[in-house]
Amino acid sequence: MLLHTTSVVFDCTPNHHDRYGRTLKMTANRYETLDSSSSYEGVTLLFAHCIGSHKEQWEPAIQHAFRLQKSKPRHQRIREAWTFDWQSHGDAATLNRDALRETREMGVSAYEWADAIAAFVRSPQMRGKRLVAVGHSAGTGAMMMSLRGTPLSSLPYSAMVLIEPFLATREMYLRHAAEDTPAAVAATMLRRTHWPSRSEAHTWLAQRAPWRRWDSRVLRIYVKHGLRETDDGAVELKCDRRQEAMAYPDVEPHFDAVREIKRVCRTVPIHIVWATRSDLVPKAIQDALSDASKGRFIASITRVEGRHLLVQEAPDRIAEAICAAVDHIGQNILENEEPRARSRL
Repeated sequence: MLLHTTSVVFDCTPNHHDRYGRTLKMTANRYETLDSSSSYEGVTLLFAHCIGSHKEQWEPAIQHAFRLQKSKPRHQRIREAWTFDWQSHGDAATLNRDALRETREMGVSAYEWADAIAAFVRSPQMRGKRLVAVGHSAGTGAMMMSLRGTPLSSLPYSAMVLIEPFLATREMYLRHAAEDTPAAVAATMLRRTHWPSRSEAHTWLAQRAPWRRWDSRVLRIYVKHGLRETDDGAVELKCDRRQEAMAYPDVEPHFDAVREIKRVCRTVPIHIVWATRSDLVPKAIQDALSDASKGRFIASITRVEGRHLLVQEAPDRIAEAICAAVDHIGQNILENEEPRARSRL
Protein backbone atom coordinates (compact mmCIF):
# COMPACT_ATOMS: atom_id res chain seq x y z
CA MET A 1 0.00 0.00 0.00
CA LEU A 2 1.45 3.33 -1.10
CA LEU A 3 1.84 6.01 1.58
CA HIS A 4 1.63 9.68 0.68
CA THR A 5 3.98 11.60 2.97
CA THR A 6 3.88 15.28 3.87
CA SER A 7 6.72 16.70 5.96
CA VAL A 8 6.02 19.57 8.36
CA VAL A 9 8.09 21.73 10.71
CA PHE A 10 6.61 23.23 13.89
CA ASP A 11 7.96 25.97 16.14
CA CYS A 12 8.02 24.76 19.74
CA THR A 13 6.66 26.86 22.57
CA PRO A 14 9.43 29.07 24.04
CA ASN A 15 10.82 28.14 27.45
CA HIS A 16 13.57 29.26 29.84
CA HIS A 17 16.27 27.45 27.83
CA ASP A 18 15.72 29.53 24.70
CA ARG A 19 17.72 32.64 23.89
CA TYR A 20 16.46 35.79 22.20
CA GLY A 21 13.18 34.18 21.24
CA ARG A 22 14.93 31.46 19.25
CA THR A 23 12.92 28.29 19.84
CA LEU A 24 13.53 24.69 18.90
CA LYS A 25 11.74 23.04 15.98
CA MET A 26 9.81 19.78 15.96
CA THR A 27 9.63 17.94 12.65
CA ALA A 28 6.75 15.65 11.73
CA ASN A 29 5.50 13.49 8.89
CA ARG A 30 1.87 13.05 7.92
CA TYR A 31 0.97 9.77 6.20
CA GLU A 32 -2.13 9.20 4.09
CA THR A 33 -3.31 6.71 1.49
CA LEU A 34 -5.62 7.00 -1.50
CA ASP A 35 -8.44 5.87 0.79
CA SER A 36 -7.82 8.51 3.46
CA SER A 37 -10.36 10.97 2.04
CA SER A 38 -13.12 8.36 2.42
CA SER A 39 -11.97 7.34 5.91
CA TYR A 40 -12.78 10.65 7.61
CA GLU A 41 -14.61 8.82 10.41
CA GLY A 42 -11.53 6.73 11.12
CA VAL A 43 -8.76 7.39 13.63
CA THR A 44 -5.67 9.55 13.45
CA LEU A 45 -2.59 7.78 14.80
CA LEU A 46 0.15 9.79 16.52
CA PHE A 47 3.61 8.24 17.01
CA ALA A 48 6.56 9.04 19.32
CA HIS A 49 9.80 7.07 18.83
CA CYS A 50 12.39 5.72 21.26
CA ILE A 51 15.78 7.19 22.21
CA GLY A 52 18.18 7.18 19.26
CA SER A 53 15.46 6.73 16.67
CA HIS A 54 13.53 9.04 14.34
CA LYS A 55 10.03 9.50 12.96
CA GLU A 56 10.47 7.44 9.78
CA GLN A 57 11.22 4.26 11.75
CA TRP A 58 7.46 3.83 12.13
CA GLU A 59 6.75 3.63 8.39
CA PRO A 60 6.64 -0.19 7.96
CA ALA A 61 4.27 -0.50 10.93
CA ILE A 62 2.12 2.37 9.66
CA GLN A 63 1.90 0.90 6.17
CA HIS A 64 0.80 -2.47 7.54
CA ALA A 65 -1.73 -0.84 9.87
CA PHE A 66 -3.35 1.00 6.96
CA ARG A 67 -3.51 -2.29 5.07
CA LEU A 68 -5.05 -4.20 7.98
CA GLN A 69 -7.78 -1.63 8.61
CA LYS A 70 -8.65 -0.84 5.00
CA SER A 71 -11.73 -3.10 4.86
CA LYS A 72 -12.85 -2.66 8.47
CA PRO A 73 -16.00 -0.75 9.56
CA ARG A 74 -15.64 2.99 9.02
CA HIS A 75 -14.88 3.81 12.67
CA GLN A 76 -12.03 1.29 12.69
CA ARG A 77 -10.23 2.56 9.62
CA ILE A 78 -7.18 4.78 9.72
CA ARG A 79 -7.70 8.31 8.52
CA GLU A 80 -4.07 9.44 8.76
CA ALA A 81 -0.92 8.96 10.80
CA TRP A 82 1.52 11.51 12.19
CA THR A 83 5.05 10.77 13.41
CA PHE A 84 7.14 13.22 15.45
CA ASP A 85 10.88 13.70 15.83
CA TRP A 86 12.16 14.47 19.32
CA GLN A 87 13.79 17.90 19.00
CA SER A 88 17.25 16.33 19.37
CA HIS A 89 16.62 13.48 16.94
CA GLY A 90 16.15 12.95 13.21
CA ASP A 91 15.47 15.93 10.97
CA ALA A 92 14.73 18.05 14.03
CA ALA A 93 18.30 17.50 15.22
CA THR A 94 19.59 18.89 11.94
CA LEU A 95 17.36 21.97 12.10
CA ASN A 96 18.15 22.53 15.78
CA ARG A 97 21.86 21.77 15.52
CA ASP A 98 23.17 25.19 16.55
CA ALA A 99 20.50 25.76 19.19
CA LEU A 100 21.20 22.36 20.75
CA ARG A 101 24.89 23.19 21.08
CA GLU A 102 24.19 26.62 22.53
CA THR A 103 21.29 25.93 24.90
CA ARG A 104 20.76 22.17 25.35
CA GLU A 105 24.18 20.80 26.25
CA MET A 106 22.49 18.52 28.80
CA GLY A 107 19.95 17.29 26.26
CA VAL A 108 16.31 17.93 25.47
CA SER A 109 14.02 16.59 28.16
CA ALA A 110 11.04 14.43 27.28
CA TYR A 111 9.02 17.17 28.99
CA GLU A 112 9.89 19.51 26.10
CA TRP A 113 8.93 16.91 23.54
CA ALA A 114 5.68 16.26 25.39
CA ASP A 115 4.88 19.99 25.39
CA ALA A 116 5.46 20.16 21.63
CA ILE A 117 3.21 17.15 21.02
CA ALA A 118 0.54 18.62 23.31
CA ALA A 119 0.61 21.89 21.37
CA PHE A 120 0.14 19.97 18.13
CA VAL A 121 -2.75 17.97 19.58
CA ARG A 122 -4.48 21.22 20.62
CA SER A 123 -3.98 22.79 17.19
CA PRO A 124 -6.83 23.36 14.70
CA GLN A 125 -5.29 20.60 12.55
CA MET A 126 -6.48 18.00 15.08
CA ARG A 127 -9.83 19.52 16.02
CA GLY A 128 -12.69 17.03 15.78
CA LYS A 129 -10.44 14.05 15.04
CA ARG A 130 -10.32 10.78 16.97
CA LEU A 131 -6.72 10.45 18.13
CA VAL A 132 -4.80 7.35 19.17
CA ALA A 133 -1.40 8.01 20.75
CA VAL A 134 1.35 5.43 20.22
CA GLY A 135 4.72 5.58 21.94
CA HIS A 136 7.79 3.37 22.09
CA SER A 137 10.08 3.30 25.15
CA ALA A 138 10.92 6.93 26.01
CA GLY A 139 8.25 7.97 23.53
CA THR A 140 5.63 6.48 25.85
CA GLY A 141 6.67 8.95 28.52
CA ALA A 142 6.35 11.84 26.07
CA MET A 143 2.88 10.71 25.04
CA MET A 144 1.70 10.28 28.63
CA MET A 145 3.13 13.66 29.62
CA SER A 146 1.39 15.34 26.67
CA LEU A 147 -1.74 14.94 28.84
CA ARG A 148 -0.21 16.79 31.78
CA GLY A 149 -2.58 19.45 33.08
CA THR A 150 -5.45 18.38 30.80
CA PRO A 151 -8.77 17.89 32.64
CA LEU A 152 -10.23 14.39 32.47
CA SER A 153 -13.28 15.86 30.77
CA SER A 154 -11.23 17.02 27.77
CA LEU A 155 -8.55 14.38 27.23
CA PRO A 156 -7.74 14.35 23.50
CA TYR A 157 -6.99 10.65 23.00
CA SER A 158 -9.49 7.87 22.32
CA ALA A 159 -6.84 5.29 23.25
CA MET A 160 -3.12 4.98 23.95
CA VAL A 161 -0.70 2.21 22.98
CA LEU A 162 2.50 2.01 25.01
CA ILE A 163 5.19 -0.21 23.47
CA GLU A 164 7.89 -1.38 25.89
CA PRO A 165 7.22 1.59 28.19
CA PHE A 166 10.22 2.26 30.39
CA LEU A 167 8.00 3.93 32.99
CA ALA A 168 8.35 3.37 36.70
CA THR A 169 7.85 4.99 40.06
CA ARG A 170 10.96 6.52 41.56
CA GLU A 171 11.16 3.67 44.07
CA MET A 172 10.94 0.97 41.39
CA TYR A 173 13.47 2.73 39.18
CA LEU A 174 16.02 3.06 41.98
CA ARG A 175 15.52 -0.56 42.98
CA HIS A 176 15.52 -2.24 39.58
CA ALA A 177 16.98 0.01 36.86
CA ALA A 178 19.07 2.94 38.11
CA GLU A 179 22.33 1.01 38.18
CA ASP A 180 22.06 0.31 34.43
CA THR A 181 21.75 3.97 33.37
CA PRO A 182 25.48 4.88 33.51
CA ALA A 183 26.29 1.91 31.28
CA ALA A 184 23.72 3.05 28.71
CA VAL A 185 25.23 6.53 28.71
CA ALA A 186 28.78 5.19 28.36
CA ALA A 187 27.89 2.79 25.55
CA THR A 188 26.14 5.55 23.62
CA MET A 189 29.11 7.90 23.96
CA LEU A 190 31.39 5.20 22.50
CA ARG A 191 29.13 4.35 19.57
CA ARG A 192 30.38 4.80 16.05
CA THR A 193 28.75 7.80 14.36
CA HIS A 194 30.53 8.23 10.98
CA TRP A 195 30.90 6.08 7.85
CA PRO A 196 32.43 6.74 4.41
CA SER A 197 29.07 6.19 2.68
CA ARG A 198 25.50 5.05 3.28
CA SER A 199 26.20 1.68 1.70
CA GLU A 200 29.15 1.09 4.01
CA ALA A 201 27.07 2.21 6.97
CA HIS A 202 24.39 -0.31 6.01
CA THR A 203 26.95 -3.11 5.72
CA TRP A 204 28.54 -2.25 9.07
CA LEU A 205 25.22 -1.96 10.93
CA ALA A 206 23.75 -5.13 9.40
CA GLN A 207 26.57 -7.18 10.92
CA ARG A 208 26.19 -5.90 14.48
CA ALA A 209 23.66 -5.93 17.30
CA PRO A 210 21.10 -4.54 17.68
CA TRP A 211 20.75 -3.53 14.03
CA ARG A 212 21.29 -7.03 12.62
CA ARG A 213 18.07 -8.10 14.36
CA TRP A 214 16.02 -5.37 12.74
CA ASP A 215 13.50 -5.87 9.98
CA SER A 216 15.31 -5.17 6.71
CA ARG A 217 12.84 -2.40 5.81
CA VAL A 218 13.50 -0.58 9.07
CA LEU A 219 17.27 -0.83 8.68
CA ARG A 220 17.10 0.62 5.16
CA ILE A 221 14.98 3.48 6.48
CA TYR A 222 17.44 4.09 9.31
CA VAL A 223 20.33 4.38 6.87
CA LYS A 224 18.29 6.68 4.61
CA HIS A 225 16.70 8.95 7.22
CA GLY A 226 18.79 8.49 10.37
CA LEU A 227 22.04 9.61 8.71
CA ARG A 228 23.01 12.86 7.03
CA GLU A 229 25.81 13.73 4.63
CA THR A 230 28.86 15.59 5.90
CA ASP A 231 30.86 18.24 4.08
CA ASP A 232 33.48 15.68 3.03
CA GLY A 233 30.91 13.34 1.43
CA ALA A 234 30.75 10.86 4.29
CA VAL A 235 27.68 10.25 6.45
CA GLU A 236 27.01 10.63 10.18
CA LEU A 237 24.14 10.07 12.59
CA LYS A 238 21.66 12.94 12.64
CA CYS A 239 21.23 12.51 16.39
CA ASP A 240 24.40 13.65 18.16
CA ARG A 241 25.52 10.88 20.46
CA ARG A 242 25.80 13.24 23.43
CA GLN A 243 22.19 14.31 22.92
CA GLU A 244 21.16 10.67 22.74
CA ALA A 245 23.21 9.77 25.83
CA MET A 246 21.72 12.61 27.88
CA ALA A 247 18.23 11.22 27.25
CA TYR A 248 18.89 8.19 29.46
CA PRO A 249 19.31 10.04 32.80
CA ASP A 250 16.19 12.10 31.98
CA VAL A 251 14.02 9.92 34.20
CA GLU A 252 11.74 12.44 35.94
CA PRO A 253 9.25 12.34 33.03
CA HIS A 254 9.03 8.57 33.47
CA PHE A 255 8.03 8.97 37.11
CA ASP A 256 5.40 11.58 36.25
CA ALA A 257 4.10 9.42 33.40
CA VAL A 258 3.23 6.66 35.86
CA ARG A 259 1.14 9.15 37.81
CA GLU A 260 -0.57 10.18 34.58
CA ILE A 261 -1.44 6.55 33.84
CA LYS A 262 -3.20 6.32 37.19
CA ARG A 263 -5.00 9.62 36.60
CA VAL A 264 -6.33 8.93 33.10
CA CYS A 265 -6.60 5.13 32.76
CA ARG A 266 -10.29 5.00 33.72
CA THR A 267 -11.09 7.57 31.05
CA VAL A 268 -8.75 6.61 28.21
CA PRO A 269 -8.05 2.92 27.44
CA ILE A 270 -4.32 2.27 27.77
CA HIS A 271 -2.89 -0.76 25.97
CA ILE A 272 0.61 -2.05 26.72
CA VAL A 273 2.82 -4.11 24.39
CA TRP A 274 5.77 -5.96 25.93
CA ALA A 275 8.56 -7.88 24.24
CA THR A 276 8.78 -11.56 25.13
CA ARG A 277 12.53 -11.10 25.69
CA SER A 278 12.71 -7.51 26.89
CA ASP A 279 16.35 -6.65 27.48
CA LEU A 280 15.69 -3.23 29.01
CA VAL A 281 12.54 -3.20 31.15
CA PRO A 282 12.80 -5.56 34.16
CA LYS A 283 9.85 -7.87 34.83
CA ALA A 284 9.24 -6.20 38.20
CA ILE A 285 8.75 -2.83 36.49
CA GLN A 286 6.49 -4.40 33.87
CA ASP A 287 4.26 -5.95 36.52
CA ALA A 288 4.15 -2.79 38.63
CA LEU A 289 3.00 -0.66 35.71
CA SER A 290 -0.24 -2.65 35.45
CA ASP A 291 -0.79 -3.07 39.20
CA ALA A 292 -4.52 -2.47 39.63
CA SER A 293 -4.10 -2.27 43.41
CA LYS A 294 -2.16 0.97 42.77
CA GLY A 295 -4.95 2.35 40.59
CA ARG A 296 -3.26 1.57 37.28
CA PHE A 297 -5.87 -0.20 35.16
CA ILE A 298 -4.63 -1.37 31.76
CA ALA A 299 -7.10 -2.17 28.98
CA SER A 300 -4.94 -4.92 27.48
CA ILE A 301 -1.45 -6.39 27.63
CA THR A 302 0.07 -7.97 24.52
CA ARG A 303 3.38 -9.81 24.26
CA VAL A 304 5.24 -9.75 20.96
CA GLU A 305 8.20 -11.99 20.13
CA GLY A 306 11.39 -9.96 20.26
CA ARG A 307 13.51 -7.63 22.35
CA HIS A 308 13.06 -4.05 23.52
CA LEU A 309 13.33 -2.56 20.02
CA LEU A 310 10.10 -4.16 18.85
CA VAL A 311 9.24 -1.35 16.45
CA GLN A 312 12.48 -2.05 14.62
CA GLU A 313 12.41 -5.86 14.92
CA ALA A 314 8.74 -6.69 14.41
CA PRO A 315 6.89 -3.79 12.73
CA ASP A 316 4.10 -5.98 11.36
CA ARG A 317 3.36 -7.46 14.80
CA ILE A 318 3.38 -3.95 16.26
CA ALA A 319 0.90 -2.87 13.61
CA GLU A 320 -1.38 -5.74 14.60
CA ALA A 321 -1.25 -4.68 18.26
CA ILE A 322 -2.07 -1.08 17.34
CA CYS A 323 -4.96 -2.21 15.15
CA ALA A 324 -6.34 -4.33 17.99
CA ALA A 325 -6.55 -1.15 20.08
CA VAL A 326 -8.23 0.69 17.19
CA ASP A 327 -10.72 -2.15 16.80
CA HIS A 328 -11.50 -1.94 20.52
CA ILE A 329 -12.48 1.73 20.45
CA GLY A 330 -14.23 1.33 17.11
CA GLN A 331 -16.34 -1.49 18.49
CA ASN A 332 -17.33 0.66 21.46
CA ILE A 333 -18.53 3.37 19.08
CA LEU A 334 -20.56 0.90 17.04
CA GLU A 335 -22.14 -0.56 20.17
CA ASN A 336 -23.09 2.92 21.38
CA GLU A 337 -24.61 3.76 18.00
CA GLU A 338 -26.86 0.67 17.88
CA PRO A 339 -29.16 1.71 20.77
CA ARG A 340 -29.55 5.18 19.24
CA ALA A 341 -30.40 3.66 15.88
CA ARG A 342 -33.01 1.38 17.44
CA SER A 343 -34.54 4.31 19.34
CA ARG A 344 -35.27 6.06 16.05
CA LEU A 345 -37.26 3.12 14.69
